[in-house]
Amino acid sequence: MTNQFASDIKEITPSAAIDATSYGWRAKCLQRLIRMDLPVPQSWAIGSDAVQSIAAGNGVPAGALSAVFGRDDVLVSVRPSALSPDWGGPGTVLNVGINDAIHTRLAARIGRENADAIYLSFVQSYAIHIARLDPDMFAQHGAGALRDALRCYHDEMEEEFPQDPDRQLAEVLRSMARAWEGPTARLLRQAKGAPQDAPLGLVVQDMALAMGSGISGSGSIQFVDSVTGVPRVTGRFRGQHHGAAIGAGAETLYLTRDSRGPSLEDAAPEIFADLVRFGVAARERLREEMQIEFVVTEGRISIIDAVRVQRSSRASVRIAVALAEDGIIPHSEAVMRVEPRALGDLLHHQVDPNAPRDVLVRGINASPGAATGRIVFTSTKAQAAAARGEACVLVRRETVPEDIRGMHASVAVLTERGGTTSHAAVIARGLGLPCIVGASELVIDTRNRQIRCKGRTFQEGDEVTVDGTSGEALVGAAALLDPALDDSFTRLLHWADEAGGIGVRANADTPEDARTARKFNAQGIGLCRTEHMFFDTDRLPAMREMIFADKPEDRRLSLERILPMQRQDFTALFEIMAGLPVTIRLFDPPLHEFLPHDRDGLHELAESLDLPLSDVTRRVSALSEFNPMLGMRGVRLGITVPEIYDMQARAIFEAAVEASQRGKPVVPEIMIPLVSAKREVELVKNRVDAVAAAVRNERHADFDYRLGVMVETPRAALRAGDIAAHSAFLSFGTNDLTQMTYGLSRDDAGRFMGTYVGQGVYVEDPFHILDQDGVGELLLMGAKRARAQRPDITISVCGEHGGNPESIKFCHQAGFDYVSCSPFRVPVARLAAAQSAIRGDNLASIGTTTR
Repeated sequence: MTNQFASDIKEITPSAAIDATSYGWRAKCLQRLIRMDLPVPQSWAIGSDAVQSIAAGNGVPAGALSAVFGRDDVLVSVRPSALSPDWGGPGTVLNVGINDAIHTRLAARIGRENADAIYLSFVQSYAIHIARLDPDMFAQHGAGALRDALRCYHDEMEEEFPQDPDRQLAEVLRSMARAWEGPTARLLRQAKGAPQDAPLGLVVQDMALAMGSGISGSGSIQFVDSVTGVPRVTGRFRGQHHGAAIGAGAETLYLTRDSRGPSLEDAAPEIFADLVRFGVAARERLREEMQIEFVVTEGRISIIDAVRVQRSSRASVRIAVALAEDGIIPHSEAVMRVEPRALGDLLHHQVDPNAPRDVLVRGINASPGAATGRIVFTSTKAQAAAARGEACVLVRRETVPEDIRGMHASVAVLTERGGTTSHAAVIARGLGLPCIVGASELVIDTRNRQIRCKGRTFQEGDEVTVDGTSGEALVGAAALLDPALDDSFTRLLHWADEAGGIGVRANADTPEDARTARKFNAQGIGLCRTEHMFFDTDRLPAMREMIFADKPEDRRLSLERILPMQRQDFTALFEIMAGLPVTIRLFDPPLHEFLPHDRDGLHELAESLDLPLSDVTRRVSALSEFNPMLGMRGVRLGITVPEIYDMQARAIFEAAVEASQRGKPVVPEIMIPLVSAKREVELVKNRVDAVAAAVRNERHADFDYRLGVMVETPRAALRAGDIAAHSAFLSFGTNDLTQMTYGLSRDDAGRFMGTYVGQGVYVEDPFHILDQDGVGELLLMGAKRARAQRPDITISVCGEHGGNPESIKFCHQAGFDYVSCSPFRVPVARLAAAQSAIRGDNLASIGTTTR
């Protein structure tokens, strides 16, 4: 046992066999610093096998630690060294090895007060964290505190404070090993992505005294700003400061020259210059921006540790790009170093992480960014506020299609109900609005125009800040950081595009959406939802008139009023996209969504249609459905009320002709929603072909178009081979497909989804990250059957999963042609697509093939 244990303890030297898997990231980092000839105190690494043995109850064999204390007056620290620094670990223990004899000799060297501070610090730490005694008993400071602490330890333990350094160190190792195996520690590190059986190494290092004559103290230094990523020396230096022990004459210094007070650069320019030199060397050799922990002992520097600089999303982009531009890492590695979701933070204002936060309520972070505005409860109030030039936050129990105009007028949205694919979440992401949904603790009182949460009440007109990145609504106006669409952002995405990967299009319904998509270099529009265009004030009356028409001729007359507006919509999209593909989904929602349901609205509709209120009420009631999302919508509506699709097809083709005459040739892509049978596609295709022929004859112009299907029902995925016979492309609408596969309402799932994920029913919210086992199998099966029927068919995903990095990886592996997502998620998708290509993700990794 002794030999086995001893072989797992290694002095960290340039040539020692120190691997991160067994000894952890800290041990490996220290070895790299030593290889750079930096002044690192003598250090030892204890491997995970030895730590696990100690945790299991096996004591440290006698003599196993003799190399550590085989010198005079040595004090050491013990630090955790897990495989990843993000996994944390037990707290560091300093000054191990001090006893009465060493304390006496230290007092002669650095003064009684300083020696007392060091000894007291260790006694307190040992008593509280190793012996597990009451912390309140060891809270003493000042004169006599050391004597009192030693007496308290004796009284409680009925023995003198341990004087044997080997015993002290063995007990510290045992305590840290057991702490790592504790249930709380396991849960904490698993929450950070660590496996359940994650190993722990430990590092034992000689203490460098931060006390003595001349310049002595400890501190940290880094060379970039953690929030912005801009090159800047930041950190701290505290003179006469030894770990938790504060010696006589302690003084905090700025690192660089500062008008506010003395600095290390002024007091000890040689020391400061050495630190800068060490930082430059660490950046180049470790290929990373590092924060360096150091100690100065009577003018001599010791490098204690170095860790990766903590950084915000915008800083991570700037740091990765700067390292690549300086030739330290290749462009491909810079692309891999940035978390794709981080790019979403750069597109919007963000709450300053250093600013205070007064949290009003927490919910689901549905759309990133932050904005401050005054509370309003209706779309009408939001539009009125926007007309006055006032920023407002739309607060609703849940939004409905009629709220789109109010959302356009707001700077942010907050809802009591909903999930990541609810109406508010989807529309907010498309508009680039910060949005929080599922804030279930919020009580909305529309009658008294106020909201309540946790005993606090806020009135309409009160100012709040919605932080859609964190999912927290804050009281008042929080300090915000501007978007960071700078050169670093542009260069990183340029390198990402060079790496290749699956294509990325945008879901865009308006010219503004299309311009945003172009700004972010989307490769086209993968989904244009035409129904949003019908809610415009100029079109809604004609739409309602069409709904109330009894004859096809009357419906056509009503739709003829909308035709020029639709044609204008599509022409604008085609011209903005300048020849890039534009996929237009035909009308999808049930008709009742365009009708009022409150008495005032019904009365106003009756007046506009010149009909009795009773007739209007009866017709609205007749159009209501028990489950509208599974009722007469999508292709079902297109077949039973074909005039709508006829009008839309004509508008698309006429717009294509006009846009082609003024610019690049346009080949529109028409997508049929909610298909479940081949015959549905045949019926719609026959009518669309007829409209195309008519437009060609009328306009004396030739044009091409592609007809495809939005696969949103499980049956469509299963029958994709049949459907592909009449389709140029299949685009999986994963929002509805997930909803129908699970039998879950995407608007209501947020009420219990947290509980389900927390208890392991689902690994992730399937509306947030594509369910690869269930919904993903339908995608793979549908793609395989479609390509067996038609090898050249285009396969894509246009649901909200199209902007999710994990889902993009799946689509890349499956060999899909492109994904389509909200315009503001296009940069995220481009980076995720590049990373998947760089990793070389392929079909073998998911055990199937589609081609």
